[in-house]
Amino acid sequence: MSPVALVTGAGSGIGRASAVALAEAGFSVALAGRRLEPLQAVAAEAGVDSLAVSCDVRNGTSVADLFTEIGETFGRLDFLFNNAGTGAPPVPMEELPIEEWHRVIETNLTGSFLCTREAFKLMKRQSPRGGRIVNNGSLSAHSPRPMSAPYTAAKHALTGLTRATALDGRSFDIVCGQIDIGNAGTEMTEPMRTTGVLQADGTTALEPTIDVEHVARAVVYMATLPLDVNVPFFTVMAAKMPFAGRG
Repeated sequence: MSPVALVTGAGSGIGRASAVALAEAGFSVALAGRRLEPLQAVAAEAGVDSLAVSCDVRNGTSVADLFTEIGETFGRLDFLFNNAGTGAPPVPMEELPIEEWHRVIETNLTGSFLCTREAFKLMKRQSPRGGRIVNNGSLSAHSPRPMSAPYTAAKHALTGLTRATALDGRSFDIVCGQIDIGNAGTEMTEPMRTTGVLQADGTTALEPTIDVEHVARAVVYMATLPLDVNVPFFTVMAAKMPFAGRG
């Protein structure tokens, strides 16, 4: 039986590339996201052993239903990639609507917790027991960009969730790591290559990006390790992006 992976935010970008790469590596893949149509397109690309499910990771009932469908379809879950995420408009902190703060925290942090909680339930009771969880962190989990308080706070907190998950899962053969990504070439980072993005010194500058397939390969590497091995933190970034010394 093929191992089973779940990728959230699988309809585009890092999620799409990772889901397809996992399928090519021999995984049956469940694809989750809010919009079903792009998920179905990725499922067609991933192959016959794939499942597209509309899910709002911010909603506990929606997440529980997702995991119920995975259990009924595949019988187990071996790998969870908590990839769903979003950012807020880059505005001065005092101008940030509280609704934007909640939206980013609920998607990037609460969504990852809700999926992790359901994964624990399934991974603990399945046989063989256990599995692997990888959270999509960011270089913003280490150092912020200007005007990114919600995203930076969520990614710093996600690092705490990664550490707590790794500890709490240890006795149940559930391992957890985090991949911190810098400037993967997706729709989200298009302005880095075209119009430029705000820098810490107040200027706007173009930044290099990397092919998202490099990130997907890293995700597959983490996903295919045996459960007695963990990569707690894995950084993949554009070599010449302004990270070292940022801020």
